Amino acid sequence: MSCSENTNADAADPLETLDDAVAAAAFRRLVRHLRHRHDAQNIDLMGLSGFCRNCLADWIRDAGYAGDKAQAREVIHGMPAGEWKERFQSEATPEQLARMEASLKMNSGTH
Repeated sequence: MSCSENTNADAADPLETLDDAVAAAAFRRLVRHLRHRHDAQNIDLMGLSGFCRNCLADWIRDAGYAGDKAQAREVIHGMPAGEWKERFQSEATPEQLARMEASLKMNSGTH
């Protein structure tokens, strides 16, 4: 399962009552935090939580962002994704890849 599949939102979930402006402010804070924390590698985020910066870019497109995939990633990374990878991304180890695969399996039905 990818990080862009259905979230199975439940209308009874209190999260659905959160004011859009509050949710947007929290989202922007999360993105800025990830822009600052280059040490938090996407592969590690995927292995731990089943999502990463690229997932956030997919999600803003799913939510209606009109830009293409590259433009969405630039919004989230704060620079073109290729530049971010060159500057900050290290090569994934076999252990990181295995953790990511196991983590993605846990996304089933919730992501």
